[in-house]
Amino acid sequence: MVEQDFQSKTKQLIDDLKSTCARNGLGNDASEFKIITQVFLYKLLNDKFTYETKQIEPKLASSDNWEQAFVALSDDEREMLAMRLPADAAQLKQEHFISTLFAQQNEADFAKLFDDTLRDIAMLNSDTFSVMTDSGEKVALFEPISEYVTVSKRDNFCRAIINSIAEFSFERIFTQKYDFYAVIFEYLIKDYNSNSGGKYAEYYTPHAVARIMASILVPKELQGKISNVSCYDPSAGSGTLLMNVAHAIGESRCSIFTQDISKKSSNLLRLNLILNNLVHSIPNVIEGDTMRYPHHKDGAALKKFDYIVSNPPFKLDFSEIHEELEGKEHQKRFFAGVPKVPAKAKDKMAIYQLFLQHIICSLKPGGKAAVVVPTGFITAKSIDMKIRKHLIDNKMLAGVVSMPSNIFATTGTNVSILFIDASNKEDVVLIDASSLGTKVKEGKNQKIVLSELEEQNIVDSFNSKKNVDDFSIVVSNDDIATKNYSLSAGQYFDVKIEYSDMSAEDFSEKMKGFSSKLEVLFGQSNGLGASIKEQLKGLKYD
Repeated sequence: MVEQDFQSKTKQLIDDLKSTCARNGLGNDASEFKIITQVFLYKLLNDKFTYETKQIEPKLASSDNWEQAFVALSDDEREMLAMRLPADAAQLKQEHFISTLFAQQNEADFAKLFDDTLRDIAMLNSDTFSVMTDSGEKVALFEPISEYVTVSKRDNFCRAIINSIAEFSFERIFTQKYDFYAVIFEYLIKDYNSNSGGKYAEYYTPHAVARIMASILVPKELQGKISNVSCYDPSAGSGTLLMNVAHAIGESRCSIFTQDISKKSSNLLRLNLILNNLVHSIPNVIEGDTMRYPHHKDGAALKKFDYIVSNPPFKLDFSEIHEELEGKEHQKRFFAGVPKVPAKAKDKMAIYQLFLQHIICSLKPGGKAAVVVPTGFITAKSIDMKIRKHLIDNKMLAGVVSMPSNIFATTGTNVSILFIDASNKEDVVLIDASSLGTKVKEGKNQKIVLSELEEQNIVDSFNSKKNVDDFSIVVSNDDIATKNYSLSAGQYFDVKIEYSDMSAEDFSEKMKGFSSKLEVLFGQSNGLGASIKEQLKGLKYD
């Protein structure tokens, strides 16, 4: 009940912030997203600081007025308190508190005071919370937000914000686990989640897809037993896939590495890492072009990872850099080739083929990967087939799950999940889950939702390598090679022919029925029916 109450209050806070933006002419504006996420993060860090200091200092926990008790501490006590804070808590001073700004809201130039406070927090915590670009530039935790509003409205705009976030505390939620934050995070970004299949990777991969990927990569029997591993996503978006894998492994047992060309995605990912006790991985978040400038390296070579998950963009016009990607520097990485530039529809260039090759080259010996690909990949020729051939010939494919259509509400593209396991030298699991799920309406779109039982059925069938009629089949690498490296489960299912005993009389009656239907179908076609009728008279039923 407590969790539901906090979810409700948190969603109301997000709605209030959106209303404040709308009243100030920023509804659906590009800047609205920045404002909502930064204010939410400021609120979160403020309350996290309060919670953690109370855990450390009994005087603060027992006080009726926490702020007064904090101010009453000596400088030495406050310095010692700061040193004992956990790594995922931001360092704050008294002037940074929401309560301090709330008390100062009627001062002149309040908007400047608000912006300066955010800047100061960002500078104080730069080493821990800054995201890096591929050129080495730091992307600060906060930036001024009042500048998006006309000058005359700025003070009132910031007053409305501080009043919204001062109303209740997040303190009690810091004992909650990932599932709570996943719901809040999805609600926070739901109005900005419109880029699937577009210029950048999706900001939010459906929960079902993320859970299935994590449950197959990290089966239950391995959870809590894996440690000191690296997890990577070269098109990370908001980090949904990585959060699920980290949750399965254990947040303290893994380090996250990412890259994404979108600044919007990097800011979302940073917020998601903070929400999910993965602050230690923020320095590994890179904002940049993975295809041209892969950042994570060991010397000159690509860094290799234990786990890789990705839902890369499927189609994208990269014709301007096509020649560069075909250069010698990238030939080893793009071993199956770079998609050609079509004369028309350049925006349909298959960039996922490049991400998939990059992922294969970034996997450790014995490493595992799960990648969302368009279902056409599993049977297509050219570069797709070369990639499949590489996986099969090197015995590093664990299997494929073909998902129902419209599993993503924002795209009609059919998708499959490709599971790569560099240690798998045995059979491959192919699952056709396309008939599962229930249709539901989501806004203007319709999508397929899998039940918990259906998700578990996919995971169990894959992990146990189970043959289920018309659903899953286990095949050898040699079998796949003989079928042109097709990864379509349906091509390997047994064709079942039902036989039934029938007497000569029954057979004759059945054939007469067929002939009657043919007469009806063709009887009205320019005398054709009469001709067919004459021919049918000559047939013998024996």
